[in-house]
Amino acid sequence: MATFLYRLGRFSFRKRHFVALFWVALLALAGAGAAGAPAAGNSSFSIPGTEAQKAFDLLDERFPGTSADGATARVVFKAPDGQKMTDPGNKAAVQETVEELSGGSEVVQVSDPYQGGGVSRDGSIAYASVTYEVSGMELEESSREALKAAAEDARESGLTVEIGGDALQAVPETGSAEIIGIGVAAVVLVITLGSLLAAGLPLLTAIVGVGIGVASITALASTLDLGSTTSILASMIGLAVGIDYALFVVSRYRAELAEGRTREEAAGRAVGTAGSAVVFAGLTVVIALVGLSVVNIPMLTKMGIAAAGTVAVAVLIALTLIPALLGYAGRRVRPAGEKSKLLGGGRAKDKAERPNMGTRWASFVVRRPLAVLLLGVVGLGAAAVPAGSLELGLPDDGSQPTSTTQRRAYDLLSEGFGPGFNGPLVVVVDAEGSDDPQAVFKQAGDEIKALDNVVNVAPAAPNKAGDTATIAVIPDAKPSSVATEDLVHDIRAAGADIKDGTGADVLVTGATAMNIDVSQKLNDALVPYLVLVVGLAFLLLIVVFRSILVPLKAALGFLLSVLAALGAVVAVYQWGWLSGLMGVEETGPIMSMMPIFMVGVVFGLAMDYEVFLVTRIREAHVHGEKPAQAVVTGFRYSARVVTAAAIIMIAVFSGFIGSSDSMVKMIGFGLATAVLFDAFVVRMAIVPAVLALLGDRAWWLPKWLDRALPNVDVEGESLAALDRAADKDDEDKELVRA
Repeated sequence: MATFLYRLGRFSFRKRHFVALFWVALLALAGAGAAGAPAAGNSSFSIPGTEAQKAFDLLDERFPGTSADGATARVVFKAPDGQKMTDPGNKAAVQETVEELSGGSEVVQVSDPYQGGGVSRDGSIAYASVTYEVSGMELEESSREALKAAAEDARESGLTVEIGGDALQAVPETGSAEIIGIGVAAVVLVITLGSLLAAGLPLLTAIVGVGIGVASITALASTLDLGSTTSILASMIGLAVGIDYALFVVSRYRAELAEGRTREEAAGRAVGTAGSAVVFAGLTVVIALVGLSVVNIPMLTKMGIAAAGTVAVAVLIALTLIPALLGYAGRRVRPAGEKSKLLGGGRAKDKAERPNMGTRWASFVVRRPLAVLLLGVVGLGAAAVPAGSLELGLPDDGSQPTSTTQRRAYDLLSEGFGPGFNGPLVVVVDAEGSDDPQAVFKQAGDEIKALDNVVNVAPAAPNKAGDTATIAVIPDAKPSSVATEDLVHDIRAAGADIKDGTGADVLVTGATAMNIDVSQKLNDALVPYLVLVVGLAFLLLIVVFRSILVPLKAALGFLLSVLAALGAVVAVYQWGWLSGLMGVEETGPIMSMMPIFMVGVVFGLAMDYEVFLVTRIREAHVHGEKPAQAVVTGFRYSARVVTAAAIIMIAVFSGFIGSSDSMVKMIGFGLATAVLFDAFVVRMAIVPAVLALLGDRAWWLPKWLDRALPNVDVEGESLAALDRAADKDDEDKELVRA
C-alpha cells in the first residue's frame, strides 16, 4: 500500500492542476445539486420491529386521512387569577382562537376545549389541539406564524397563552461557538506547523471536504428522507477528521523536507507513510459509523452512513488534494523545525536544541510505566462512576428551557391536568377477526382502568369499519418516569391476556411508548454492535500492527475512554454539574441513542490516534530500535502532531455545544470529552506505559497468522527498500566511474 500511495502522492503533486480542478468541479456539482434540492425536513422517525411502530402503522392503515404523522400543537389557555375559562368572555376568546386556527391551509382539525373535555377540573386552564397534515419540519413558515399570531390575539384578551407540541419545531442552529472552534483550530495549526500558509492548507481542504459532504446530503435529503440533524453531525465529524488527516500529511511532508528530499519526493513519501495511517484510521471511523445500521433504526443508520461518507471524502482529499496544494505552495511551506519570518523564523538560535516535549514525556513514562498506567486507569475509572446512574429517554417539551413557550405550555398542562397528561398513551385494539368487536373494545378499556397509575381512560373510538379502535390513556406520572414505563408494560401484559381470550391484538403506541421502545431496542443492540465494530476494527488493526496485544490494548483503552465520557455526560446533563457553564438550562434523562452513537464515533476517533501514534512507534521498532527507545522515537515525531490534532478535534466538537438542538449539544460535549480522555490519558499515557511494560511481547504474532496476513506496509518499509536500491545504484555508478 505504501508504494501505491507514494505514487499517488507524486502524481497529485505533479498533476496538481488536474487534481485541484477535479475537487473544485466536484464541490461545484454538489453545491449545484444542493441549491436545486428542496430543504431538508425532519426525517421520519420509525423503529421497525417494535410494538409502538406496529401500532402506528396500523393507525395509518385503519384510520386513513387522520395524518397520524402530522405535526401537532397544543394551544394552552390560563384564565387570570379569580376567573375561570368557562366565563363568557374567556370562552368567547378561546372559541375565536379555535375558529382562527381552523382556517389554516395545512390544518386538518382543531379541537374545541368546551366540546372535547379540554378544560381542567378547577376551570382555570383549557387547551385546544391543532393537527396538521405535514410534519413539524415540513410546515410552511406561514402556518407557524399563523399559530403564533392566533396565540398573540388571545393574549390581548387578558389570557395567558402558550404553545406546545412539535409544530414550532425549527431547524437547529449551531451558533457562533462553532466559528470559535474553527478559530482555535487555526491557531493550533499555526503554532504546530510554524507557517500561516501551511496552517491554512488543512483548514481549506477540511472545508472543501465538509462542503462536498454536506452539499451532497442536502441534495439527497428529500430523496433519502434525511433530517436536518444529519448534515450537522456529518459536518461535525467531517470537519474534525478532515483537519486532522490533512495535518498528519502536511506534518510528515515537512519532516521529509527536513531530511533533504525534493518537494515532489517529500509529497510522495508523506502520502506513502502518513497517508497509509490516514487510510486505516479512516477505515476504522467508517466501520464504526456504518456499523450503526445494526441497530435497525433508520434515522441512526442514515446519520451514520452520511457521516461515514464525509469521512471517506476527507481521506481522499488528504491523499490527493493536499499534495496538489503543497505543489502550489512550493517553498512557502518550510521543512520541519523552520518557521516563517512572520512567526519568528530565520533568527539565530541562542543555545543547543533541547529534546522536544514528546521525547521528554515518553522518556518519563518508560521509566515509570506502572505508576503512569495505574494513575491513568484509576482517573478514568473515577470519571466513569456517574455512568452507573445513566437514565435514558428521548427529549420532549419537558426538557426544553423554561424560557420557551413549549416548556411553559408543558408546565401549564401538568398544573391543570396532571403530569401524565403530557405523555398520553394510545392503545390500539385490532378486533378485525373478533365476533363482537364492541365487546372487545369495552373489555380492553375496563381492564386498563383497573391498572395502577392510571388517571383517565377515554371511551374507545372505533374506525368507520368498526373493527379497530383507539383508547387514550392518561398516566398518573410524567412521561419519563419509571411508573409510566411500568404502566406501558402492564397494559401490554393485559393485552396479551385479551388476545388469548378473544384473538384481538392490543397494542400501545404514542410518543411515550415510542421512547420506551427506542431505549429498549438500543440497549438490546449495544452488545451486538460492540462485538461487530470492535471485532472488525480489531482484525483491521491486527493487519496494520501485525500484533495481537496492541489491538487488544487499543480496544480496552477505548472502553475506558467511552465510559469516562459517558460519566461526564451524566454528570453535566443529568446531574447538572457545571450546567451553567455548558449552557444546560434543563437537566433530565440522557438521550436513548447517545451511548450507542458515542460508542461508534468515539471508537473510530480513538483508533485514529492509535494508528497515527503506534504506527510511528512500530516504524522505529521495525527499523531496529529496542522497544523502549522505539516508544520515545515515536513520541518524538508524532506526539506534537497528535496533541495538536486532539486539541483541534476538541475545539471543533466543543463548538457544537452552542447548538440550539439538545441532541447536537449533548453529542458535541460527549465527543469533545471523549477525545480529551482518549488522546491525553489513554493514547499519551496508558499506551506508552503498556508498550514499555510489554517490551518485545507487544509485537508478538503467531507465525501461521503472520504468513496468512497481507502485508499492507503502513510503516513504509518498501519505501526504505527503494532508498537502499537507489543507494546501491549510486555506489555502482561511482565504482564504474572509478
